Amino acid sequence: MTDHARDLDAVREATDRLLGATGTMDDVAVAEPSRLPGWSRGHVLAHLSRNADALVNVLQGRPMYANSETRDAEIERDAPRALAEHLADLRGSGAAFLAAAEAPADWSRTITMRNGVTDSASRVPFRRWAEVELHHVDLGVGYELEDLPEEFVLRENDFLAERFAGHREVVPTTAVTEDGRLWTTGGGAEGAPVTVRGTAPDILGWLCGRRDGSALSVEGGSLPALPPL
Repeated sequence: MTDHARDLDAVREATDRLLGATGTMDDVAVAEPSRLPGWSRGHVLAHLSRNADALVNVLQGRPMYANSETRDAEIERDAPRALAEHLADLRGSGAAFLAAAEAPADWSRTITMRNGVTDSASRVPFRRWAEVELHHVDLGVGYELEDLPEEFVLRENDFLAERFAGHREVVPTTAVTEDGRLWTTGGGAEGAPVTVRGTAPDILGWLCGRRDGSALSVEGGSLPALPPL
């Protein structure tokens, strides 16, 4: 069962790490490319701030974004800002999210995310945790997948394996770590089952599209190409 209160504590800790790392940068570094194609670090920071706003909308029963064009335009608008503005926005929007998520509510209710995806309200804090952790890695400032909390890595692997389960473009796939942790996914595409072996962070990198899978070993075929998230 999802413990949303515990996940909110994890969001606070992850946000503090992000703010600490971002605070060591300067305006030049913010304008430099991130690890996400076509995005500067400023784009990543702007996205994180606007994602916090969007999750407040979700928790309060409003559409996550007015539309995809508005979402993209807001990120482009905010990306070129100075570091001080990004930091203030990250703190303010992050605090607003925490306040909304701490308000008494029915955490078993169904909420609607972007593109009509539905989920339990209790999973919203984890979704914010994932945004903060993975985009911290995307900044390219020395925080790597191996630095992520183990609990987060394992749970995000659970989440992504579930997301691709039964996908018509992915053959039946089992991912296994050396210590025996296992995830199954795919299964909607014709083809022999494959087994992928590696560390939990390397498996996460492959599942979330942040690594090419070259550190993984594959048995029974080639490494499946996963659709974009």
